[in-house]
Amino acid sequence: MAAEHEHTTAFRGARFTDSDLGGVRIRSCDLTGLRVVDSWLVDVNISGMVRNLVVNDVDVTAYVEAELEKRHPERAQLRTMRTPDDFRAMWATIERLWADATARAEQLPEAQRHERVDDEWSFVETVRHLVFATDAWAFSTVLDEPEPFHRLGLTHTSYPAADAAALGIELDARPTWAEVLEVRADRVARVRRIADGLTEEELERLCSRPPAPGYPDEERTVARCLGVVMQEECEHLRYALRDLAVLEAR
Repeated sequence: MAAEHEHTTAFRGARFTDSDLGGVRIRSCDLTGLRVVDSWLVDVNISGMVRNLVVNDVDVTAYVEAELEKRHPERAQLRTMRTPDDFRAMWATIERLWADATARAEQLPEAQRHERVDDEWSFVETVRHLVFATDAWAFSTVLDEPEPFHRLGLTHTSYPAADAAALGIELDARPTWAEVLEVRADRVARVRRIADGLTEEELERLCSRPPAPGYPDEERTVARCLGVVMQEECEHLRYALRDLAVLEAR
């Protein structure tokens, strides 16, 4: 069985020469400054925050971003948000796109909605994560709620399990599709109410409560916090649609 390495800095600055790294999977890792020289990259799949990606002396970052925006125009809409109306329009787009994706998921058997594709989050897990993202970046920060977290939320994979448990989050919960949809609908409606009440002054208001324990203790504007919520929605929609296509093809 292949070795598993988690939460380690053992390989920081390491050099691999004439080594077989075939089939290696790297998840939620900091690869800043990674250099791959004179190596075979065949059938390579990269996802995540990509900046300054140079392949054979060609910076392909702008090409990748342009192609993503062609396939997912909501990314361009997200990037150009400035005014309260922009935020309201963005949330309306997110609601529409997720409603379409959810309708597709509802055509699948219950088991497939819980099925992982290539070890990525299932559709249900993805929706649970969006519940957490909303609780953290909208209800904790913008609304300043001291206990905003629903037990069925799902933190990002690097968030300490003990910290999640202290927030009342049940990472090992196995909720039904209907249970998750109910919580999700509540979160979507509450963010809509926040967006409906936005003004220029409100967007610039500083929020002092952090999204969750462990996040940097710093002030953030309402615009920044809602921007994170909406970016999470857009990025995870892309992943969900990718995996829905696989499940539907089966």
